[in-house]
Amino acid sequence: MDEWRVFAQHMAALARDLLAQQSVSDTLERITRAAVELMEGCDAAGILVLRGGHVESLAPTEQVVVESDRLQERLREGPCFDAAHPETGERRFRIADFDDPATRWPRYVPEARGLGLGGMMGILLFTEDEDLGALNFYSRKRGAFTEASETAGWLLASHAAVAFSSARTHAQLQDAIGTRHVIGEAMGILMGRHGFTEDQAFATLRRYSQDRNIKLREVARRVCERGGPP
Repeated sequence: MDEWRVFAQHMAALARDLLAQQSVSDTLERITRAAVELMEGCDAAGILVLRGGHVESLAPTEQVVVESDRLQERLREGPCFDAAHPETGERRFRIADFDDPATRWPRYVPEARGLGLGGMMGILLFTEDEDLGALNFYSRKRGAFTEASETAGWLLASHAAVAFSSARTHAQLQDAIGTRHVIGEAMGILMGRHGFTEDQAFATLRRYSQDRNIKLREVARRVCERGGPP
C-alpha cells in the first residue's frame, strides 16, 4: 500500500509537470523520461505512432526503442504495434519474459531478444475523442514487468494521453492563430499597395495558392517578406 501511495504522489506531480511543458515534443520527452524514472525495471521507453501504415518512434529514451519499433514495422507484429492498432479491441499488451516459448508474437520475440531485451509492455494512449499511439516500456531483465507493472503503466499512460492530446491541441491552436495573423498581414500589404478590397486581397492569395499548389500560409509569408505579391 505504501508503494502505491508513493506512486500516486509521483503521478500527481507528473500531471502538473506535463501541463507545464512548452511544446508537444517537450511533453512527449517528459512522458518517456517519467516511464523510466517511475516504472520499476523499465530501462527504456518510447511512443510508437502509426501513420499510413508506417511506424514513427517519438521521444525514445534509447536507440533500442527505435530498433524495436522498426522491427515491429518490418514484421507487422509485436505488443507495441498491436497496442497502436485500436481496432484490435485490446489496449495493453505485455511480454513478461522473452524466453517464454508461449508467445503470441513468434517472429518478433526472437529478434527482439537479440536486441538485448528481456521484457516489454505496450499500452494504448487514448482519450474519448482519439487514439494517439502506444506508450512502450522496455526492460533488459526477464520478468521485470508484472501485473502490478501493467496497472502502473496504465495509470501513467492515462496521464500521458491527456497531456499529449492537450499539448497537440494547444499547438494546433497556436498554429491556426499564427496562420490567421500572417494571412491578415499579407492582405493588408496587398490592400495598401494595390488598393484591393479585403475580399480581393484574400482572393489574390488564394488564387496564387491554388494555381501553384502552395499552402496559403506560405504564400502569405512570401508576401510579407517581399512586401508585395510573390
